[in-house]
Amino acid sequence: MDTLWIFLGGVLLVIGLIGCFLPILPGPPIAFIGLWIQQLKSQFPFSTKFLWIWAGVVLVITLMDYLIPMYGTKKMGGTKYGIWGCTIGLLVGLWMGPVGIIVGPFLGAFLGEMLANQNSAQAFKAALGSFIGFLLSTGIKLIACMVMIWYWAVSW
Repeated sequence: MDTLWIFLGGVLLVIGLIGCFLPILPGPPIAFIGLWIQQLKSQFPFSTKFLWIWAGVVLVITLMDYLIPMYGTKKMGGTKYGIWGCTIGLLVGLWMGPVGIIVGPFLGAFLGEMLANQNSAQAFKAALGSFIGFLLSTGIKLIACMVMIWYWAVSW
């Protein structure tokens, strides 16, 4: 039966890793479930404290995934219009696949800044902040999922 839990956990961890790039899949939460399933094995590989810490890490990363692109927009001189545009662009982009996830926040922030009567150079700068924020949040999710995969691999 342990083999089933190892296999199922591995599948969920791989799906979680893919979810780092496809925002329609919540990567770190799926990967965490894959890690948590290892507790169903005959020998518990992780302590309760370890799992609670990872639950907190995954929660924070999931929240940051939505907040970092908006923060990047603001940090690069964006207004509330750009931040709202980034958020709306992300939500619209979710329905357009991987390209929409990348282009959506960027285009949304750009259009939001243009609505705020920003010049195109400033609007582009704010949109670039959104894109950098997206790349940063993707990198953080990727690192977390890779660490969880490592813990899964050593828990055999």
